[in-house]
Amino acid sequence: MHEMAITQSVVDAVCEHAAGRRVHSVKLEVGALCAIVPAAMEFCFGLAVEGTVADGATLEVDVRPGAARCRSCAVRFELSDPILLCPCGSADVEVLEGRDLRIMSMEVS
Repeated sequence: MHEMAITQSVVDAVCEHAAGRRVHSVKLEVGALCAIVPAAMEFCFGLAVEGTVADGATLEVDVRPGAARCRSCAVRFELSDPILLCPCGSADVEVLEGRDLRIMSMEVS
């Protein structure tokens, strides 16, 4: 389960940025091509925050679709999973969006 390693990295970054302040919530934007299961990440978040300034914080995961451009027909299209195939049938595609994971916001006090 790669979600645990990714979530631990997010929690580490959030706690460092919080600089000792209590973290109440974290909002992430995750690209659909990251192959992250939001429910698994939420479960891992609950474990990773134990004993930190983010203990008890909530996690909101916003999964954003990916985008690609076909090198064969030049069409830009949306991707909702890691199957990189253009509607024209070509697999010669360039991924433009969807592989990012961003900490969008965090609520601290």
